[in-house]
Amino acid sequence: MSGQEGLWAVLINHEEQYGIYPATARVPGGWRPAGFVGTEDECQAYVDERWNDMRPASLRRAMGEG
Repeated sequence: MSGQEGLWAVLINHEEQYGIYPATARVPGGWRPAGFVGTEDECQAYVDERWNDMRPASLRRAMGEG
């Protein structure tokens, strides 16, 4: 076992939407690492703490909110 198996990475896209993905997998196009790796539950908690507004960033900007 590599030590990374079973770990997940938090990803973020250009619309500031979060996702989690296996840490050993190649990051899919359109996404970048958000800087957090842990168990699936830890990653989900990280996302839950930070992603408070589910609207895409482009919609928030269009509405004058960021």
